[in-house]
Amino acid sequence: MENKDFFGSIGNKIIQGDCLEVMRKIPDNSVDVTFADPPFNLKKKYNSYFDKHEIDEYLSWCKNWLTEMVRITKPTGSIFVHNIPKWLIYFGSYLNEIAIFRHWIAWDAMGSPLGKTLLPNHYGILYYVKSKDFKFYDIRMLHKRCRSCHYILQDYGGKKNQMHQFGPLVSDVWTDIHRIRHKKRRDEHPCQLPLHLLERLLLLSSDEGDIVLDPFVGTGTTAIAAKKLGRKFIGIDIDPKYVEITNKKLEDVRPTVINGCYISNFLDNVITIRDKDWDKIKDAFVVPKDPLELEKRKIYLLHKKGRAIKYEAVKGKQSDLFSMCGEEK
Repeated sequence: MENKDFFGSIGNKIIQGDCLEVMRKIPDNSVDVTFADPPFNLKKKYNSYFDKHEIDEYLSWCKNWLTEMVRITKPTGSIFVHNIPKWLIYFGSYLNEIAIFRHWIAWDAMGSPLGKTLLPNHYGILYYVKSKDFKFYDIRMLHKRCRSCHYILQDYGGKKNQMHQFGPLVSDVWTDIHRIRHKKRRDEHPCQLPLHLLERLLLLSSDEGDIVLDPFVGTGTTAIAAKKLGRKFIGIDIDPKYVEITNKKLEDVRPTVINGCYISNFLDNVITIRDKDWDKIKDAFVVPKDPLELEKRKIYLLHKKGRAIKYEAVKGKQSDLFSMCGEEK
């Protein structure tokens, strides 16, 4: 079957089924981004299955879906795998044989003391590609500031006048995105990831209209991030309840766009942007004119102060964020 016909049948859908069976039907080199957040084999109880296997059995199963992820990813695409370091060292060893290593992203997320060990304080995200022609965009995060005085924490020394107005380029250590701690923001799922974590990955690796696949979609974080950023999605999960939750959540998702550029937001704050988009979106923010004032004053969206704003339509739908209208309300 031609790729376009195949994706016409499963594109922008959440599929209930075994991820291996579904992925084996997907053509080679046809997906722009694959992201996996599999069960960690830590004896957690999901809705309809228990995450406990012998180590050899677990690793053999993981090799199978890793192989499929690499096979279906385009030469210009990206492969991301989220897990704990214990398993990622195995995954990386295998992926080194069939793909090209780019980064181990350390996501700073507080763990629980396990006894006779260092406090596990990060999850890892393996980042692999298939060729030298992969898509990549520099992305920026907000400046880190003191909670009390709001001054920028990073010491720029004598180069404060060179600070970027939005914030620094993102490194391979992410400390500004936190686990979902509040019950009101969680679904009935034991391992839910924050939405803006996935949005950051997609902003750095894909374009509007690209296809994103998640073989363990759970309650839909990857699919929702893709839809918010104008990407197409394919989600797979073996549990019908999680598929139902995801489909229900997707009904209310709207794109997040400022001045024609997709961005990532959380609690009405812009969290991540592409570096190349700043000149297009900066007029939607109040930014201190003096670079030195930026050290002690946050930038903020104009709509937070009731200034001239409007909703920006995206393919017939309204976005969550705002662009300048040019007229006072």
